Amino acid sequence: MEVKDTVAALSAQKAIGKKKKLRSRQKKLKVYDLSTLSDFLPDLKTPRQPTPPTDELKPNCKSMKKLILKEGKQLSTVLNHPTFQLDSLAAIHQHLQSTQPVIDEKPKKKKNKNGGRKEKAKKSKASDGPQSMVL
Repeated sequence: MEVKDTVAALSAQKAIGKKKKLRSRQKKLKVYDLSTLSDFLPDLKTPRQPTPPTDELKPNCKSMKKLILKEGKQLSTVLNHPTFQLDSLAAIHQHLQSTQPVIDEKPKKKKNKNGGRKEKAKKSKASDGPQSMVL
């Protein structure tokens, strides 16, 4: 008899656990239910602009050949340039300076007197608790 009672008790506990999980899932779904929000938002009747086709972004064989020919012509122009032939590194450096934007370096942060970093201020207790959405 004891085995049957134990099995019955365990199956009852399992059923109760399943019901609890189901209830908690349904409560979570209610929290994130935004269907009532759609009542307050205006209806968008204007059609959206079509997105540009992605075919233009993907290189195909024909466009790759065209790109290779263009880059090859550009490379031969650079190699035949007299400034590049005299001093290639200086020519590359001068080209990069004229085409790339100047990046300002930020000054390094100063350390305090004892050489360590400043301690961060502690968070307020109001922001420590769990935050929930209020509908």
